This record gives sequence, structure tokens and C-alpha cells, in this order.
Amino acid sequence: MARELGFVEAMERDLLTVRRKALWRPFVRAVRSYELLQPGDRVAVCVSGGKDSLMLAVLMRLLKRHFEIPFEARCLIMDPGYSPENRATVEASARRLGLDYTLVESDVFEAAAIREKHPCFMCARMRRGCLYRHARELGCNKLALGHHFDDVVETTLMAMLYGGQVQAMPPRLRAKNAPGMEVIRPLYRVRERDIVNWQEAYALKCPRCACRLARREEDSARSAVKALIARLDAQNPRVSQNIFNSIHTVQLDTLVEWKYRGEHHSFLEGLEE
Repeated sequence: MARELGFVEAMERDLLTVRRKALWRPFVRAVRSYELLQPGDRVAVCVSGGKDSLMLAVLMRLLKRHFEIPFEARCLIMDPGYSPENRATVEASARRLGLDYTLVESDVFEAAAIREKHPCFMCARMRRGCLYRHARELGCNKLALGHHFDDVVETTLMAMLYGGQVQAMPPRLRAKNAPGMEVIRPLYRVRERDIVNWQEAYALKCPRCACRLARREEDSARSAVKALIARLDAQNPRVSQNIFNSIHTVQLDTLVEWKYRGEHHSFLEGLEE
């Protein structure tokens, strides 16, 4: 008689079978194609309690057991000043998924709230700095964040529409303010809709928005861009994929000006050759 699987075992088997094409394959493809892991890496997996970071933590745990490259992964939950209800929800979801995590507390929300201008920018910067510090204390050399395919597409379009620049969200980068630390984004090729389907299938509770400073979601620039992309995708299902592909196929010889490692370049350089 077959042994009945527990919740975590059943959920992991589902990821490797039923949801293999939607979640496991694009996740592994990103890790391999962008060379996100090297032998001996120690990765701090940042868990905010949202669906994306929970998905990332579960997939990284599975990868550790099945990947050909040996590495270590530690889940890091940072409480930047959550309400008691939100903190309880985050920890309950982590425990339900069988995650072994380290919890650190900070006063990032309070510190960022003091700033009248750009509190969200300051909050993000302080949270990243706090994560770097605690990741280093855990002996980690990489920080894994839960940004997914749709985040990449939206960020790319937002940079053009609101920032006046062609700029993407790279799958890995060296931390500017934390020497020896790298940021990696293993969910780079995973679609948000597939993460949502996974969350709903297992009735995982996540805080809708734990930040006390953020404006209402429907008023944000990102939400406007998300709605725009959804409308365009309804007319042409390739739109999101084409935006994603565009940052992999940039034709530098058609650009007017660009920066590389802080150095300015112009198309005029090519005319002078």
C-alpha cells in the first residue's frame, strides 16, 4: 500500500510533475542560462511572506536536492516593522511550507517614514542593506530575490515611460554597497500567473501589502503599467514575451547614446571609425 504523502511532500511532487512546465523548468532554465549558482555558493533566500518569495524558497530547497552544482541555501525573513497580524501570517505560511528560516527584526518602516520625500526609495535601500548585513552574518555570498518574469517586463517598460531610459532588471548583479555579495533572481523566467495558481491551489495566505507607507496599489505607476501590458497582451499574447526578449536582443549599433559601466558612449563613435 502506497504511503500517503504529507502536505509538503505532495506540494513538492506537484512542482516536479503537474507544474513542472510552468514553474520548475523556467526556474531551472534561469539558474542555468544566467549562471546564477557556482559550486560552494551560500545563498540567503529572502522571504517577505508574499507568494513570490515563498515560491522561491520552496524551489530553492528542491533545487538543492536535485541540482548538479552543490550549494547551500538559508531562508532569511526580515521584519521591517510589520503589524503583528502580518508578521504572524508570514511566519505561519513559512512554517506550513516546511521552511527552516532565520528571522531578523528592524525598524526600517519607522526610519523611512521620517522622510517626507521618496520614503519608498529609502525603505527599499534600507531593507536591502539590512538583508546584505544579515546574509553576510549567515556566511552567505549571494542574496536571492523573488522578482519574476512579469516584474522584469514591467520594470523595463516603466523605465522607458516614466524614467526616460532603456534599462532592465538583470538576473544577477554585484552588490554596490556590499563587496563580495551578489544579488540573483532565480524566478526571472517564471510567470506571475503560474505563481498565483500555485498559491491558490494550496490556499497560502500572504499579506496583500505589508508596507504602511505605500500608496494605494491602484494609484501606483507599476499598477498602471501592469494594466497597460494586460490590455496589450489581450490584443497580442506575444507582447509580454516580446518585451522580455527585447532586453536579450539589444542592437547597440542602432542606439544613439548609452552608458556602459558608468562611461558614456555615442553612435558618433562608430561614424568616426
